[in-house]
Amino acid sequence: MQQHAKIVSCGAYVPEKEIPNSYFNELLGENVGIWLSENVHIHNRRWCAENESTADLAEKAALQTLERAGITASQLDLIIIATDTPEFVSPSTASVVQYRLGAHKAGTFDINTACAGFVTALDVGSKYIMADDRYRYILVIGAYAMSKYLNLKDKKTVTLFADGAGAVLLKSTKEKDKGFLASELISKGEYNEWMGIYGGGTKMPSTEAVLKNNDHQLKFVKKFPKELNPQVWSKMARDLCTRTGTSPTDVNQFFITQININAIWETLDLLEVPRALGHTIMHNYGYTGSACIPMALNDAWEKGRVKENDLVFFIGSGGGLAFASAAFRL
Repeated sequence: MQQHAKIVSCGAYVPEKEIPNSYFNELLGENVGIWLSENVHIHNRRWCAENESTADLAEKAALQTLERAGITASQLDLIIIATDTPEFVSPSTASVVQYRLGAHKAGTFDINTACAGFVTALDVGSKYIMADDRYRYILVIGAYAMSKYLNLKDKKTVTLFADGAGAVLLKSTKEKDKGFLASELISKGEYNEWMGIYGGGTKMPSTEAVLKNNDHQLKFVKKFPKELNPQVWSKMARDLCTRTGTSPTDVNQFFITQININAIWETLDLLEVPRALGHTIMHNYGYTGSACIPMALNDAWEKGRVKENDLVFFIGSGGGLAFASAAFRL
């Protein structure tokens, strides 16, 4: 019988350091707090402490996920971490977390499709289970410590980006019509130089980047068309519906990249479904990149807004530009 990949547990973690909007009024010398609250619906966010990093966030989200699932790290077959704020340039962050958890038999690798990373990793992990019966448990983590790369004088980035981690445990199952149903990956590489961290790689090593235009820090180089995300997200949702034989009104929750609540609302309006079906968490946690979708899932699960047999769509986008979608029956 065909194996399916089912989400059986989730978890999340955010740093203790809370940064309210009022912090930026003083930092930037102007009242940006009201604009943030009214226009992007961000009121607070969490930043890592000086001695805290991506692996710390991922480890804690992983531990909660494993505890809720009732399994030990030694039972894991694979750990995939989606991040574009890795612990090191090399080796992988997943290898650090594997060692800390004591997941001695688990393989590891990182995925970097920026903020589309978690959904991409969810897609990859599901297909490992479907393709190879040796994979029974796969831990998929989205982790983000972008505060380490923020320019405190750049109003466009410092007010939005934050830190956190979310995780899910995929388990192989022979239940029909459960778990992973369909997915899609899209890239628009023509936007690759519009937003990102452009120092630290081989084109511009870290020392050179610092001496130039702070290219070791996150920056928006050009403004993206505001209609781009809603158009792509709504098309991806419709494509998932076509492939799963459903309609948007059949979906119980949409978990969409949490950078702009207006883009999420516009997407749901295009799909002609209630805005309440797009669960959001940016209000208290800011924009947490590859972590925001699993964090939103965890928040919805804790609040009883998702349950067994629900149909959920995950739709992520990030720098590159990269887009990823996946449909699951919980």
